[in-house]
Amino acid sequence: MSALTTDSADADGFVRAVADEATAMDADFALFFFSQALVDASSLSGALKRHLPNLAYAGCSTAGEITPAGLEDGHMLALLFPRSGFTAVSALVRNLSAGGMDDIAGKVDGLRRTLHARTGYAQSPNLFALCLIDGLSYAEEAVTSAIHWGLDDIPLIGGSAGDDLKFKTTTLISNGFVGSDCAIVVLMATEVPFHVFKTENFVPTQEKLVVTSSDPERRIVREFNAEVAVEEFATAVGVAPGAMTPLTFASHPVVVRVGGEYYCRSIQKVNPDGSLSFYCAIDDGIVLSIAKPTGMVESTRTALKNVNERLGGIDVVLGFDCVLRRLDARNRQVFRDISELYRTNNVIGFGTYGEQYRSMHLNQTFTGIAFGHKQAAE
Repeated sequence: MSALTTDSADADGFVRAVADEATAMDADFALFFFSQALVDASSLSGALKRHLPNLAYAGCSTAGEITPAGLEDGHMLALLFPRSGFTAVSALVRNLSAGGMDDIAGKVDGLRRTLHARTGYAQSPNLFALCLIDGLSYAEEAVTSAIHWGLDDIPLIGGSAGDDLKFKTTTLISNGFVGSDCAIVVLMATEVPFHVFKTENFVPTQEKLVVTSSDPERRIVREFNAEVAVEEFATAVGVAPGAMTPLTFASHPVVVRVGGEYYCRSIQKVNPDGSLSFYCAIDDGIVLSIAKPTGMVESTRTALKNVNERLGGIDVVLGFDCVLRRLDARNRQVFRDISELYRTNNVIGFGTYGEQYRSMHLNQTFTGIAFGHKQAAE
């Protein structure tokens, strides 16, 4: 696998460099992650059509990038998969807001049949799935669940596209398509050893917030404990309502208990009426606990160390890292440490508005798929 990145807005120049590398390594598929502050998705797609017309690809806009040099902002990034080690097929799911996920099971089944015909592989441990999805679609839970259902025991990993914390429009690209309100499912077969994993760094406290008024379709909470949402949250975390920023939410996550485990339901922003918008599904009656972050650096280091030992060495990690982790790392002055961890463990990926892990849509989490060295599989 090979990764290329640039902070130049010259899409043609970048794609020409990617084309040279793709030819040299005989790439079968590529992932592209890009900051919309640097390059317009249509410009990147046009450059790909001109210079790489025969290479299949998928990609999305970001809320930060994870490059070979570590954590960055305002970059374009390509990850190339060699034909000798990977075979990929992909499908586009459109019109999520209009219930476009109804045919996901059929699309996933079609991908499985196509990949089986090309490779002979039909089940794990040689298959994995990737999902990229509009991070402002309000559909991640339904899409992730539907994809997972169709995959059976094939592991799923992925991330929700971002737009540099503007919360206006995220964009996905796939084989000439450019658009929003959609998801891309990629199914891959490989003989390279791999492992899907996640890590988070928070523990619940005894401080509870009960959702007493909400708009589930738009992921908005109007009231906690029968009080205005922002005021009740502010009281719980000891921050003035008017001083709320994304850093506040990154430093004071809220979690919900599901099946004995706690999962983040991260807050996106404060609305003018005092309600709170969330990155994840929310509904009346849900009991949230204020969580206390623990050591991000140590928990991430431990997770990567365990994966390294499991695989007998890491070649590349494709990582999906919640933007709130990035903000929290800056706030706690461990940004450079996390960046160095990613660099030394060959993590490539992007900052997300949500993470997909098997059947779950998550927040404030790092999810990834680590690849070992091919000779270990031979």
